[in-house]
Amino acid sequence: MHSLWKRMAMNSKVSVIVPVYNVEDYIADTVKSVLDQSYTDVELILVDDSSDDRSADIIRSFLPDERLKLLTNVNKKGAAGARNTGIASASGRYIAFLDSDDLWKKDKLSKQTGFMKQKDAAFSFTGYEFANERGEGLGKVVKVPGTITYSQALKNTTIFTSTVMFDMEKLDKDDIMMPYVKSEDTATWWKVLKSGIKGYGLDENLTLYRRTASSLSSNKIEALRRIWNLYRNVEHLNIIYSAFCFCAWAVRAVARRV
Repeated sequence: MHSLWKRMAMNSKVSVIVPVYNVEDYIADTVKSVLDQSYTDVELILVDDSSDDRSADIIRSFLPDERLKLLTNVNKKGAAGARNTGIASASGRYIAFLDSDDLWKKDKLSKQTGFMKQKDAAFSFTGYEFANERGEGLGKVVKVPGTITYSQALKNTTIFTSTVMFDMEKLDKDDIMMPYVKSEDTATWWKVLKSGIKGYGLDENLTLYRRTASSLSSNKIEALRRIWNLYRNVEHLNIIYSAFCFCAWAVRAVARRV
């Protein structure tokens, strides 16, 4: 049970966590998409994971905007470690994730926080649209279900990292700290759902998923290996159920790109 003082201390601030590694071509647009939100009670936490390009300098060009905080991992920790650094530093009632090359529609945070209050949700995600390297929508919009459970999520690709938001009045930071495994984001959603929390989907296109040649998800074979590893070595599902979930997951992964 959360104590009364903790609930009273919480605000309506959204802490937006962005892991940053060598994204000098995209990070300015990503930062702007957060700072230009219609929802103004925002804390933007960018965690530079030892980039060796101009990413950090570009981020510093937005200072001294008091909403922006730049943190640095001196030793490279990967996406999970960068997000965990951001989670540890977050002070908002809500924690939202955004990848460093993706973009949000202007009303994304306003609509999603309102949706979570309406549903009394601890965990939510939204629809999104695929975009090209210039951040232009391609017209392929991924719709999401109204709710999702752990068993459903095992067979579904619908939860996209840059659409996820948690209400930290209902969760502890340890609940959403990401494991150091490949596809750490998916493993985290499953961890939260497995605890009995239900995910709520806002079926509205509020995020642009920029697909770049260098993005991890562009390597389809590696994506298949990662998801199989989660079934067998993280969730410890037996091989038959793993194969069943894997086939359902693969069909949906293909369908959302067609």
